[in-house]
Amino acid sequence: MREIAFIKQNKEKWLNIEQQLTVKNKISAEDWSQMYVQLSNDLAFSQTFYPKSELTQYLNNLAGSVHQKVYTSYKYEKNALSKFFFYEVPVIAYQYRKVLYFSLLLFLVFVGIGVLSAAYDDRFVRLILGDAYVNATLDNISEGDPMAVYKGSSNWGSAIGITINNLFVGIRCYIYGIFGGLGTFYIMFNNAIMLGSFQYFFYEKGVFNESIRGIWLHGSMEIMAIVIEICAGFILGSSILFPGTYSRLQSLKIGFKKSFKLFISTLPFTVFAGIIEGYVTRYAKEMPNFLNYIIIFGTLALISFYYFIYPIIVNRKIQNKQII
Repeated sequence: MREIAFIKQNKEKWLNIEQQLTVKNKISAEDWSQMYVQLSNDLAFSQTFYPKSELTQYLNNLAGSVHQKVYTSYKYEKNALSKFFFYEVPVIAYQYRKVLYFSLLLFLVFVGIGVLSAAYDDRFVRLILGDAYVNATLDNISEGDPMAVYKGSSNWGSAIGITINNLFVGIRCYIYGIFGGLGTFYIMFNNAIMLGSFQYFFYEKGVFNESIRGIWLHGSMEIMAIVIEICAGFILGSSILFPGTYSRLQSLKIGFKKSFKLFISTLPFTVFAGIIEGYVTRYAKEMPNFLNYIIIFGTLALISFYYFIYPIIVNRKIQNKQII
């Protein structure tokens, strides 16, 4: 079907939905859900046949606005906190899933660049991590305990200090998105390069397995939370750069509201990762291998499921009207 014919066929429906968004009449959650299903179908058609058209952007924005109406009209059986984590955040994660996939892919690319840079330049690790840290780690390796850096203070002291540092990194990943996403890109680049060179350093010194068992006990959840925070920063930035049919200020308001909720949702994961790093990582060497890997893959599976799989489940329930 030609785009103009598609528009002519559905224009009245879309304009009616736009009008419903502006009036204060009470509309049931079921009606909003039905509108969302219709728009989702139209958006899927437009993305398939007119992927670069302004129509696709228009329908995406319209569907996003109706999504908001669905969950604000939705009578959740539990408290507001449950609604936030089990409905609102998954809806936002699904709506911006492409940004999430892009953030993860870009982060991994820069981790790979960090690995290659460290592999081909002996000075690179010292440049990124600093002489003091490298020398201290070399001493720990020579003494047979590469992860001794995690035993430098008390359990609670480490947990609090590490959590505060990780929260600060996450805040910067998100809030720097206000600069059109460039600030988020810069913070992501630095952290990904550091991670890649840091991990290669342990590989080069022959203690790769020890580093995996220690670092990724907390790192699997910590790093994935940072990726989500990067995604939130990119959403904030894109709302400024690509307002679509909205004014730039309207787009920023919508982008901030959604991205901030996504950012806030990472905080429990960041705190939990800090607790693991402060209380558990210091015992990585003494722990059985199977227990190390249960924690590593268990925490990774938990956060990955919540942001990548659960949003798909919630979206399917919305389309089938199972949660309205």
